[in-house]
Amino acid sequence: MKILVTGANGQLGSEMRALSTVYPQYEYYFTDVQELDICNEQAVHSFIRDNAIDVIVNCAAYTAVDKAEDNPDICDKLNHMAPGYLAMAAEACGAALIQISTDYVFDGTSYLPYTEDMLPCPNSVYGRTKLAGEQLVLQKCSRAVIIRTAWLYSVYGNNFVKTMLRLGRERETLGVVFDQIGTPTYAGDLAQTIFAVIANGIVPGIYHYSNEGVCSWFDFTIAIHRMANICTCKVHPLHTNEYPAKAPRPHYSVLDKAKIKKTFNIEIPHWEESLEACIRRLNEIEK
Repeated sequence: MKILVTGANGQLGSEMRALSTVYPQYEYYFTDVQELDICNEQAVHSFIRDNAIDVIVNCAAYTAVDKAEDNPDICDKLNHMAPGYLAMAAEACGAALIQISTDYVFDGTSYLPYTEDMLPCPNSVYGRTKLAGEQLVLQKCSRAVIIRTAWLYSVYGNNFVKTMLRLGRERETLGVVFDQIGTPTYAGDLAQTIFAVIANGIVPGIYHYSNEGVCSWFDFTIAIHRMANICTCKVHPLHTNEYPAKAPRPHYSVLDKAKIKKTFNIEIPHWEESLEACIRRLNEIEK
């Protein structure tokens, strides 16, 4: 089986690459924009056809949520149109497409965990373009899997965990939002789940994945500092309106994971367990 991973230099793509050694039975193509520009429809079709790709895992996305408000065209091209090109090429070659999406397709006004059949209602450019990408993928590819995730972090790239570690070591005080509730997702766990989806057989549809449990960004930060033995930084809770951002954030974006657990027979670790694993890896890298 030949697997194409796009956005291979990002957080999730890098975790997919690292985990690929555990699955040597597959042949891999790891690409980023230098190797394959997924916004180029002809290049996408040619690459997938010429390499006889069986499964595409699209980890590429425009994820700068605030910058997206000022760059809607670029954001739409990468989050909406490009997945459509991948979907059409996949369909033409009989391949499956696993498209990574986001909790931002919801407006965050619920008080119950979001299930896959709840009506999306994005309130940001990022959320709207990701939802449009989902819809196009499902329309154009009969073997499409959408995996919505949230609060992604990893040992790779820039992310909230690495930023809080740096700021915790640099500053004496830090303000973090406490009234936005969700669940962190360790990209290493998500990568393992993607491999489980492939290994267990593609079952088309929309799925939700994050780690288990619930917290605020404030709680998340406290846990990061505790696990990293950062004791010199006092973390203060902030209201969302005290930390102005161009794009609105969902106040509640907990995802219900029952469907993906049942369909692919997977267990999901608690977010604190996974955070601990990530910080251990970061410590090993720093040594």
